[in-house]
Amino acid sequence: MLQDFKNFIMRGNVLDLAVAVIIGGAFGKIVSSLVNDILMPPIGLLLGKVDFANLFINLSGTHYASLAEAQQAGAATINYGLFLNTIIEFLFVAAAVFLLVRTVSRLQRPAPAAEPTTKECPYCLSTIPLKATRCAYCTAELKE
Repeated sequence: MLQDFKNFIMRGNVLDLAVAVIIGGAFGKIVSSLVNDILMPPIGLLLGKVDFANLFINLSGTHYASLAEAQQAGAATINYGLFLNTIIEFLFVAAAVFLLVRTVSRLQRPAPAAEPTTKECPYCLSTIPLKATRCAYCTAELKE
């Protein structure tokens, strides 16, 4: 069983998947920082100095000046500002993945067409080897 597990882990696609998950996690952190630290502050400024991360609906009825204050007090909140940030992060990740896949698919060369190894007998229309001089099905002699 241990040998089977080792063989499973050492297969190329499992290692590729592990590398992809690690790089994807790091890429997610970069995109989160891009959205939260670089993109959202100017957008919030353009929309009247709104901090999206601080937009919430307080369900407890008590007034709190910020989301952090409400969460520290244990108030029930709907954090729609954080949800908007997450949607924007998703859109950036999706766009980046789309551009990456599109670029890689453009850079890949199409596979060369395989040389045919069979041909069709002109008499019985059976498939026969390309080098055949006589059809194995109808025994007709084939011209080169």
